[in-house]
Amino acid sequence: MRWLILFSLFSLTACDVFPTEQPLPQTPRSESPAQADLRGRADGAARTFVQVVQTIEPVAESECRRFAPRANCDFLIVVDDRPDQPPNAFQTLSQSGRPILGVNLALIASVENADELAFVMGHESAHHILGHLARSQQNAAVGAVIFSGLAAMSGANAENVRSAEEFGATVGARSYSKDFELEADRLGTIITMRAGYDAVHGAAFFTRIPDPGNKFLGTHPPNGQRIEIVRRTAAALSSGI
Repeated sequence: MRWLILFSLFSLTACDVFPTEQPLPQTPRSESPAQADLRGRADGAARTFVQVVQTIEPVAESECRRFAPRANCDFLIVVDDRPDQPPNAFQTLSQSGRPILGVNLALIASVENADELAFVMGHESAHHILGHLARSQQNAAVGAVIFSGLAAMSGANAENVRSAEEFGATVGARSYSKDFELEADRLGTIITMRAGYDAVHGAAFFTRIPDPGNKFLGTHPPNGQRIEIVRRTAAALSSGI
């Protein structure tokens, strides 16, 4: 079981090289209360991240082997350390097919407790276990073929056929994306709870992010629907159903 963390999570430090054998005396620098608070929160977030990775990863891999025994279940967990990015988490595959779970610094800093971070990581691992990436690509390919075929049959020129193909791929990829998110919320709840975290408490993360509503071709379901899925799944798991 291997995992990767980019330890330059919240700050970069530089070392000056002095042409002396003895270290130069350092003048203590005062730290404002605001700076001390920020540093304390950053240190706490980093420790929480490491703790969650160590506990979620083995459970996610175990559930992966149980739900999808033919899948690659050797998760690689990485941190996107680019600055000025909105909070985000993602699941993708390496060129060799190894599943990658990624979170960025903004998300690590925005969660309020370990339960929230554990739920986010459980949710992203569930996307891989359930094969959502491949299914989305397949839906996109089907949509592209259907829309481009209809355009060609209607006598559209090559440029319009290409436009129809691109639009069809978008429609196809998004057709079941809301269902995929709910499926990942359900399995993510199971992973979160089996790792020892409170999934319902973790799903409170949804109350602080914009609600996508129920938009046509939207990629995510309403936050309230997602929270309800988590509550029902947690209740069923707790009761042994």
